[in-house]
Amino acid sequence: MIARSRLVALALTAVLAAGAACQADNRKAGQPGASADPRGFTLVASGDILPHTSVIDRARFDAGGSGYDFRPMLAGVQPVVSGADLALCHMETIYGERGQYSGYPTFKSPPEVARGVAATGYDGCSTASNQSLDDGAAGILRTLNALDEARVRHAGTARTEGEARSVTMLRAGAAKVAHLAYTYGVNGFPLPPGQPWAVNLIDKAKILADARAARKAGADVVVVSLHWGTEWQDEPDNTQLTLARELTAASSDDRPDIDLILGTHAHVPQAYEKVNGTWVVYGMGDQVAGAMYNEQGVQDPRGNQSTLARFTFAPPAEAGRRWEVKKAEFIPQLFDIDAGRVINISQALAQGAELRGVRDRIREVVLSRGAAEDGLVMGE
Repeated sequence: MIARSRLVALALTAVLAAGAACQADNRKAGQPGASADPRGFTLVASGDILPHTSVIDRARFDAGGSGYDFRPMLAGVQPVVSGADLALCHMETIYGERGQYSGYPTFKSPPEVARGVAATGYDGCSTASNQSLDDGAAGILRTLNALDEARVRHAGTARTEGEARSVTMLRAGAAKVAHLAYTYGVNGFPLPPGQPWAVNLIDKAKILADARAARKAGADVVVVSLHWGTEWQDEPDNTQLTLARELTAASSDDRPDIDLILGTHAHVPQAYEKVNGTWVVYGMGDQVAGAMYNEQGVQDPRGNQSTLARFTFAPPAEAGRRWEVKKAEFIPQLFDIDAGRVINISQALAQGAELRGVRDRIREVVLSRGAAEDGLVMGE
Protein backbone atom coordinates (compact mmCIF):
# COMPACT_ATOMS: atom_id res chain seq x y z
CA MET A 1 0.00 0.00 0.00
CA ILE A 2 1.28 3.50 -1.05
CA ALA A 3 4.78 2.12 -1.51
CA ARG A 4 5.81 5.06 -3.68
CA SER A 5 5.09 7.60 -0.96
CA ARG A 6 6.31 5.56 1.98
CA LEU A 7 9.89 6.82 2.05
CA VAL A 8 8.75 10.42 1.75
CA ALA A 9 6.25 9.92 4.56
CA LEU A 10 8.83 8.31 6.82
CA ALA A 11 11.27 11.14 6.16
CA LEU A 12 8.57 13.60 7.11
CA THR A 13 7.86 11.66 10.26
CA ALA A 14 11.48 11.95 11.37
CA VAL A 15 11.63 15.69 10.66
CA LEU A 16 8.39 16.49 12.44
CA ALA A 17 9.06 14.27 15.41
CA ALA A 18 12.37 15.97 16.13
CA GLY A 19 10.71 19.14 17.36
CA ALA A 20 7.68 17.55 18.96
CA ALA A 21 9.13 17.06 22.42
CA CYS A 22 9.72 20.75 23.03
CA GLN A 23 6.21 21.53 21.75
CA ALA A 24 4.82 19.07 24.27
CA ASP A 25 6.85 20.65 27.07
CA ASN A 26 5.60 24.12 26.12
CA ARG A 27 2.00 22.92 26.08
CA LYS A 28 2.18 21.23 29.47
CA ALA A 29 3.85 24.29 30.95
CA GLY A 30 1.20 26.59 29.53
CA GLN A 31 3.69 28.50 27.39
CA PRO A 32 2.76 30.25 24.13
CA GLY A 33 2.26 28.24 20.97
CA ALA A 34 -0.67 26.04 21.96
CA SER A 35 -3.59 28.46 21.49
CA ALA A 36 -3.90 31.51 19.30
CA ASP A 37 -5.78 33.15 22.19
CA PRO A 38 -3.91 32.63 25.49
CA ARG A 39 -7.24 32.60 27.33
CA GLY A 40 -8.72 29.94 25.03
CA PHE A 41 -7.54 26.47 24.12
CA THR A 42 -7.23 23.98 21.31
CA LEU A 43 -8.57 20.43 21.56
CA VAL A 44 -7.37 17.65 19.27
CA ALA A 45 -9.09 14.26 19.05
CA SER A 46 -8.46 11.13 17.01
CA GLY A 47 -10.16 7.84 16.19
CA ASP A 48 -9.82 4.19 17.06
CA ILE A 49 -6.49 2.70 18.09
CA LEU A 50 -7.07 -0.92 17.10
CA PRO A 51 -3.86 -2.98 17.23
CA HIS A 52 -4.27 -6.04 15.05
CA THR A 53 -1.59 -8.74 15.18
CA SER A 54 0.35 -7.04 12.38
CA VAL A 55 0.39 -3.79 14.35
CA ILE A 56 1.64 -5.59 17.46
CA ASP A 57 4.35 -7.26 15.37
CA ARG A 58 5.42 -3.87 14.00
CA ALA A 59 5.68 -2.43 17.53
CA ARG A 60 7.88 -5.38 18.53
CA PHE A 61 10.09 -4.80 15.49
CA ASP A 62 10.34 -1.09 16.35
CA ALA A 63 11.44 -2.06 19.87
CA GLY A 64 14.29 -4.11 18.44
CA GLY A 65 12.62 -7.41 19.22
CA SER A 66 12.51 -6.83 22.97
CA GLY A 67 9.23 -5.39 24.23
CA TYR A 68 6.97 -3.14 22.16
CA ASP A 69 7.40 0.45 21.05
CA PHE A 70 4.39 2.28 19.60
CA ARG A 71 6.06 5.70 19.55
CA PRO A 72 7.48 5.50 16.00
CA MET A 73 4.06 4.42 14.76
CA LEU A 74 2.47 7.67 15.98
CA ALA A 75 5.40 10.03 15.44
CA GLY A 76 3.92 11.48 12.24
CA VAL A 77 1.06 13.13 14.15
CA GLN A 78 3.00 13.99 17.29
CA PRO A 79 3.46 17.67 16.35
CA VAL A 80 -0.29 18.14 15.93
CA VAL A 81 -1.18 16.19 19.06
CA SER A 82 1.52 17.75 21.24
CA GLY A 83 0.71 21.20 19.91
CA ALA A 84 -2.81 21.12 21.36
CA ASP A 85 -3.72 22.24 24.85
CA LEU A 86 -5.75 19.05 25.24
CA ALA A 87 -5.50 15.87 23.15
CA LEU A 88 -7.86 12.89 23.35
CA CYS A 89 -7.49 9.46 21.75
CA HIS A 90 -9.83 6.49 21.55
CA MET A 91 -8.37 3.31 23.02
CA GLU A 92 -10.62 0.67 21.51
CA THR A 93 -8.85 -2.38 22.90
CA ILE A 94 -7.95 -3.63 26.35
CA TYR A 95 -4.47 -4.72 27.40
CA GLY A 96 -3.56 -8.36 27.82
CA GLU A 97 -1.42 -10.20 30.33
CA ARG A 98 2.30 -9.97 29.73
CA GLY A 99 3.15 -11.88 26.56
CA GLN A 100 -0.45 -12.95 25.90
CA TYR A 101 -1.44 -10.51 23.19
CA SER A 102 -3.84 -10.99 20.31
CA GLY A 103 -5.63 -9.17 17.53
CA TYR A 104 -9.03 -9.82 15.97
CA PRO A 105 -11.55 -10.95 17.14
CA THR A 106 -10.78 -10.62 20.87
CA PHE A 107 -8.13 -7.95 21.16
CA LYS A 108 -5.52 -8.00 23.93
CA SER A 109 -2.93 -5.32 23.27
CA PRO A 110 0.48 -4.77 24.86
CA PRO A 111 0.33 -2.21 27.69
CA GLU A 112 3.16 -0.35 25.97
CA VAL A 113 0.44 1.22 23.83
CA ALA A 114 -0.22 3.53 26.77
CA ARG A 115 3.38 4.75 26.80
CA GLY A 116 3.24 5.36 23.07
CA VAL A 117 0.06 7.39 23.43
CA ALA A 118 1.57 9.43 26.25
CA ALA A 119 4.80 10.09 24.33
CA THR A 120 2.74 11.34 21.38
CA GLY A 121 1.16 13.96 23.61
CA TYR A 122 -2.29 12.56 24.36
CA ASP A 123 -3.68 13.69 27.71
CA GLY A 124 -6.62 11.30 27.87
CA CYS A 125 -8.43 8.52 26.02
CA SER A 126 -11.97 7.25 25.80
CA THR A 127 -12.02 3.54 26.69
CA ALA A 128 -15.67 2.55 26.19
CA SER A 129 -15.98 0.37 23.09
CA ASN A 130 -17.45 -2.89 21.84
CA GLN A 131 -14.08 -4.49 22.73
CA SER A 132 -14.07 -3.28 26.36
CA LEU A 133 -14.94 -6.71 27.77
CA ASP A 134 -12.69 -8.83 25.56
CA ASP A 135 -10.98 -10.03 28.74
CA GLY A 136 -13.64 -9.19 31.30
CA ALA A 137 -13.00 -7.05 34.35
CA ALA A 138 -9.34 -8.13 34.39
CA GLY A 139 -8.79 -6.52 31.00
CA ILE A 140 -10.30 -3.23 32.15
CA LEU A 141 -8.14 -3.32 35.28
CA ARG A 142 -4.92 -3.86 33.32
CA THR A 143 -5.81 -1.19 30.79
CA LEU A 144 -6.66 1.55 33.26
CA ASN A 145 -3.68 0.69 35.45
CA ALA A 146 -1.34 1.03 32.46
CA LEU A 147 -2.91 4.33 31.41
CA ASP A 148 -2.55 5.62 34.97
CA GLU A 149 1.09 4.59 35.00
CA ALA A 150 1.63 6.49 31.73
CA ARG A 151 -0.25 9.48 33.17
CA VAL A 152 -2.96 9.32 30.53
CA ARG A 153 -6.45 10.07 31.83
CA HIS A 154 -9.37 7.87 30.77
CA ALA A 155 -13.16 7.84 30.57
CA GLY A 156 -15.75 5.20 29.73
CA THR A 157 -14.70 2.15 31.77
CA ALA A 158 -14.07 1.74 35.48
CA ARG A 159 -12.42 -0.48 38.07
CA THR A 160 -14.68 0.54 40.95
CA GLU A 161 -18.14 1.98 41.38
CA GLY A 162 -16.61 5.14 42.79
CA GLU A 163 -14.47 5.57 39.70
CA ALA A 164 -17.51 5.00 37.50
CA ARG A 165 -19.37 7.78 39.29
CA SER A 166 -16.50 10.26 39.12
CA VAL A 167 -16.00 12.86 36.41
CA THR A 168 -12.85 12.78 34.30
CA MET A 169 -11.83 16.43 34.45
CA LEU A 170 -8.88 17.74 32.46
CA ARG A 171 -7.24 21.12 32.31
CA ALA A 172 -6.95 22.92 28.96
CA GLY A 173 -5.44 26.35 29.37
CA ALA A 174 -7.76 28.25 31.68
CA ALA A 175 -10.64 25.82 31.11
CA LYS A 176 -11.79 22.72 32.92
CA VAL A 177 -12.89 20.09 30.40
CA ALA A 178 -15.00 17.10 31.37
CA HIS A 179 -14.56 13.99 29.22
CA LEU A 180 -17.41 11.45 29.15
CA ALA A 181 -17.46 8.25 27.05
CA TYR A 182 -20.01 5.58 26.12
CA THR A 183 -20.42 2.62 23.75
CA TYR A 184 -23.40 1.11 21.94
CA GLY A 185 -22.53 -2.38 23.25
CA VAL A 186 -19.82 -4.87 24.19
CA ASN A 187 -20.14 -7.61 21.53
CA GLY A 188 -22.63 -9.58 23.59
CA PHE A 189 -20.31 -10.12 26.55
CA PRO A 190 -22.11 -9.88 29.92
CA LEU A 191 -21.07 -7.14 32.27
CA PRO A 192 -18.85 -8.50 35.06
CA PRO A 193 -20.84 -9.97 37.98
CA GLY A 194 -21.61 -7.25 40.49
CA GLN A 195 -20.07 -4.58 38.25
CA PRO A 196 -22.88 -3.12 36.10
CA TRP A 197 -20.89 0.13 36.07
CA ALA A 198 -17.74 -1.38 34.46
CA VAL A 199 -18.54 -0.03 30.97
CA ASN A 200 -20.64 3.02 30.13
CA LEU A 201 -23.37 2.05 27.67
CA ILE A 202 -25.10 4.62 25.49
CA ASP A 203 -28.27 5.84 27.18
CA LYS A 204 -29.52 9.33 26.45
CA ALA A 205 -30.83 9.98 29.94
CA LYS A 206 -27.58 8.82 31.57
CA ILE A 207 -25.42 10.83 29.20
CA LEU A 208 -27.35 14.02 29.91
CA ALA A 209 -27.39 13.35 33.66
CA ASP A 210 -23.63 12.81 33.59
CA ALA A 211 -23.10 15.96 31.52
CA ARG A 212 -25.13 18.04 33.97
CA ALA A 213 -23.24 16.52 36.89
CA ALA A 214 -19.97 17.41 35.18
CA ARG A 215 -21.14 20.98 34.74
CA LYS A 216 -22.08 21.19 38.41
CA ALA A 217 -18.61 19.83 39.25
CA GLY A 218 -17.11 22.85 37.53
CA ALA A 219 -16.67 21.84 33.89
CA ASP A 220 -16.42 24.79 31.52
CA VAL A 221 -16.62 22.45 28.51
CA VAL A 222 -18.25 19.00 28.34
CA VAL A 223 -16.94 16.60 25.67
CA VAL A 224 -18.78 13.33 24.98
CA SER A 225 -17.12 10.42 23.13
CA LEU A 226 -19.56 7.96 21.54
CA HIS A 227 -18.64 4.54 20.13
CA TRP A 228 -21.57 4.22 17.72
CA GLY A 229 -22.73 3.94 14.12
CA THR A 230 -22.78 1.29 11.39
CA GLU A 231 -19.46 -0.24 10.42
CA TRP A 232 -18.21 0.52 6.91
CA GLN A 233 -20.92 3.12 6.31
CA ASP A 234 -19.63 6.55 5.29
CA GLU A 235 -22.91 8.22 6.19
CA PRO A 236 -24.05 8.49 9.82
CA ASP A 237 -26.98 6.18 10.45
CA ASN A 238 -30.38 7.18 11.79
CA THR A 239 -29.46 6.28 15.35
CA GLN A 240 -26.46 8.60 15.23
CA LEU A 241 -28.46 11.43 13.66
CA THR A 242 -31.31 11.12 16.15
CA LEU A 243 -29.09 10.88 19.24
CA ALA A 244 -26.93 13.78 18.05
CA ARG A 245 -30.02 15.98 17.66
CA GLU A 246 -31.37 15.02 21.06
CA LEU A 247 -28.11 15.44 22.95
CA THR A 248 -27.23 18.78 21.37
CA ALA A 249 -30.74 20.13 21.97
CA ALA A 250 -30.51 19.58 25.73
CA SER A 251 -29.67 22.59 27.88
CA SER A 252 -29.70 23.78 31.46
CA ASP A 253 -29.81 27.42 32.58
CA ASP A 254 -29.80 28.58 28.95
CA ARG A 255 -26.55 26.75 28.31
CA PRO A 256 -26.11 23.54 26.25
CA ASP A 257 -25.36 20.50 28.39
CA ILE A 258 -22.82 19.17 25.86
CA ASP A 259 -20.24 21.22 23.97
CA LEU A 260 -18.71 18.65 21.61
CA ILE A 261 -19.45 15.07 20.44
CA LEU A 262 -16.66 12.82 19.15
CA GLY A 263 -17.60 9.59 17.36
CA THR A 264 -15.74 6.34 16.76
CA HIS A 265 -16.41 2.71 15.73
CA ALA A 266 -17.46 2.75 12.05
CA HIS A 267 -13.86 2.04 10.81
CA VAL A 268 -14.25 4.75 8.17
CA PRO A 269 -14.22 8.55 8.32
CA GLN A 270 -17.67 10.06 8.64
CA ALA A 271 -19.06 13.57 8.40
CA TYR A 272 -18.60 16.50 10.74
CA GLU A 273 -21.73 18.58 11.33
CA LYS A 274 -22.88 21.47 13.47
CA VAL A 275 -26.12 20.34 15.10
CA ASN A 276 -28.15 22.78 17.20
CA GLY A 277 -25.05 24.96 17.37
CA THR A 278 -22.78 22.14 18.63
CA TRP A 279 -20.11 20.35 16.60
CA VAL A 280 -20.62 16.63 16.12
CA VAL A 281 -17.96 14.37 14.61
CA TYR A 282 -19.94 11.29 13.62
CA GLY A 283 -16.83 9.17 13.07
CA MET A 284 -13.10 9.85 12.96
CA GLY A 285 -12.14 6.45 11.52
CA ASP A 286 -9.33 4.13 12.60
CA GLN A 287 -6.11 5.96 13.44
CA VAL A 288 -4.18 2.71 13.93
CA ALA A 289 -5.28 -0.66 12.54
CA GLY A 290 -3.98 -3.52 10.47
CA ALA A 291 -5.33 -4.42 7.05
CA MET A 292 -9.11 -4.01 7.31
CA TYR A 293 -11.67 -6.25 5.61
CA ASN A 294 -15.21 -5.07 5.08
CA GLU A 295 -18.45 -7.03 5.43
CA GLN A 296 -17.89 -8.62 2.01
CA GLY A 297 -14.52 -9.96 3.18
CA VAL A 298 -12.66 -7.62 0.86
CA GLN A 299 -9.69 -5.56 2.04
CA ASP A 300 -10.99 -2.02 2.22
CA PRO A 301 -8.48 0.87 2.32
CA ARG A 302 -11.07 3.12 3.96
CA GLY A 303 -10.42 1.17 7.16
CA ASN A 304 -7.00 2.78 7.40
CA GLN A 305 -8.18 6.32 6.71
CA SER A 306 -9.18 8.74 9.45
CA THR A 307 -9.19 12.33 10.63
CA LEU A 308 -7.78 14.30 13.50
CA ALA A 309 -10.36 16.77 14.75
CA ARG A 310 -9.10 20.11 16.04
CA PHE A 311 -11.34 22.67 17.71
CA THR A 312 -10.25 26.03 19.05
CA PHE A 313 -12.40 27.23 21.94
CA ALA A 314 -12.66 30.82 23.14
CA PRO A 315 -13.88 31.82 26.61
CA PRO A 316 -17.26 33.45 27.11
CA ALA A 317 -17.64 37.20 27.47
CA GLU A 318 -19.14 36.67 30.89
CA ALA A 319 -18.86 33.94 33.50
CA GLY A 320 -21.30 31.07 33.29
CA ARG A 321 -21.87 31.30 29.54
CA ARG A 322 -20.69 28.92 26.85
CA TRP A 323 -17.12 28.50 25.61
CA GLU A 324 -17.57 28.84 21.85
CA VAL A 325 -15.72 27.01 19.08
CA LYS A 326 -14.04 29.78 17.11
CA LYS A 327 -12.26 27.51 14.65
CA ALA A 328 -13.11 23.97 13.53
CA GLU A 329 -10.63 21.86 11.55
CA PHE A 330 -10.12 18.32 10.31
CA ILE A 331 -6.76 16.85 9.38
CA PRO A 332 -6.78 13.79 7.09
CA GLN A 333 -4.70 10.81 8.21
CA LEU A 334 -3.66 7.48 6.75
CA PHE A 335 -2.20 4.45 8.46
CA ASP A 336 0.38 2.98 6.11
CA ILE A 337 0.03 -0.73 6.83
CA ASP A 338 3.28 -1.52 5.00
CA ALA A 339 5.42 0.92 6.97
CA GLY A 340 3.35 0.72 10.16
CA ARG A 341 3.13 4.50 10.43
CA VAL A 342 0.40 7.10 10.82
CA ILE A 343 0.73 9.74 8.11
CA ASN A 344 -0.54 13.29 8.40
CA ILE A 345 -1.62 13.61 4.78
CA SER A 346 -1.86 17.42 4.91
CA GLN A 347 1.83 17.68 5.78
CA ALA A 348 3.19 14.81 3.70
CA LEU A 349 5.91 16.15 1.42
CA ALA A 350 5.58 15.84 -2.38
CA GLN A 351 2.18 14.20 -2.21
CA GLY A 352 1.74 11.63 -4.92
CA ALA A 353 -1.52 11.15 -6.80
CA GLU A 354 -2.56 8.33 -4.49
CA LEU A 355 -2.21 10.39 -1.32
CA ARG A 356 -4.02 13.31 -2.93
CA GLY A 357 -6.83 10.93 -3.87
CA VAL A 358 -7.11 9.70 -0.27
CA ARG A 359 -7.12 13.27 0.99
CA ASP A 360 -9.85 14.28 -1.45
CA ARG A 361 -12.02 11.28 -0.57
CA ILE A 362 -11.76 12.00 3.15
CA ARG A 363 -12.55 15.67 2.57
CA GLU A 364 -15.63 14.82 0.51
CA VAL A 365 -17.00 12.56 3.26
CA VAL A 366 -16.19 14.94 6.10
CA LEU A 367 -17.91 17.87 4.36
CA SER A 368 -20.87 15.82 3.08
CA ARG A 369 -23.35 17.30 5.56
CA GLY A 370 -22.57 20.96 4.93
CA ALA A 371 -19.88 21.54 7.56
CA ALA A 372 -17.95 23.88 5.27
CA GLU A 373 -20.82 26.35 5.42
CA ASP A 374 -20.44 26.40 9.19
CA GLY A 375 -16.72 27.10 8.93
CA LEU A 376 -15.03 23.68 9.02
CA VAL A 377 -11.71 23.77 7.18
CA MET A 378 -8.94 21.28 6.45
CA GLY A 379 -5.94 21.87 8.70
CA GLU A 380 -2.32 20.76 8.69
